[in-house]
Amino acid sequence: MTTTTPPLTATRPRLAPLAPELAFARRSVLRSVRNTEALLMAVVLPVMLMLLFVYVFGGAIDRGGDYVDYVVPGIILLCAGYGAASTAVDVADDMQSGVMDRFRTIPIRSSAVLTGHVVASLLRNLLASAIVVGVALLVGFRPDAGPLEWLGTLGVVALWILAITYLFAAIGAAAPNAEAANGFGFILLFLPYLSSAFVPVDTMPEWLRGAAEHQPITPVIETIRGLLMGTELGAAPLLTVGWCTLILVVALVWGGWVFRRKAARR
Repeated sequence: MTTTTPPLTATRPRLAPLAPELAFARRSVLRSVRNTEALLMAVVLPVMLMLLFVYVFGGAIDRGGDYVDYVVPGIILLCAGYGAASTAVDVADDMQSGVMDRFRTIPIRSSAVLTGHVVASLLRNLLASAIVVGVALLVGFRPDAGPLEWLGTLGVVALWILAITYLFAAIGAAAPNAEAANGFGFILLFLPYLSSAFVPVDTMPEWLRGAAEHQPITPVIETIRGLLMGTELGAAPLLTVGWCTLILVVALVWGGWVFRRKAARR
């Protein structure tokens, strides 16, 4: 009498939806907390820039003395940009180190690694933005916004942080190493200076005004300024959503493609 043994099949455990993304977000948050120098710089540097513009440059730019009300929306986005830039370095470091080989043995979506970095950056930058606003209130920032306007401001800032963080994550995945990722990302940090963040666009030379008016950061700043200070919004909210959506879609497609291609080579 002979018996047949059914073939053994290897089965991988099924993970709960979003479990990999949450696990990688937790990993990135813990890395941020342990990297106290980078965390301090993400908060201290924007605060120092705000104090610099308000107390050193503000008197020459706006002799009326209320320059702090004008400049805070731009400082919030500057803060978000500096915080998001570190994501490019973190992703590039993951791509270069041997940790990716370990991740490939786990049954997870490839996008979970990038999403984990982005979620951690979003939380870190929202905290840094809240600290910047708190310091601004101490030095004379006086918005006349109600609860709905503050909620709208939070939504706009979070959407902008999400879009540029995914863009920085894609830059980190495409860069050959962490040093190059830091350099490529640094270029984007100059965009707030070429916008309405620190001076009105109509005070710029005519040849520069068009670039300042039609780049993504200007409508985001004008939307925050309109919500907090009651200035005219115009088409700024619509342009803000459009720019953020475009950046987010491009970054998701580009980052996911680069990440899968590089991870498959290892």
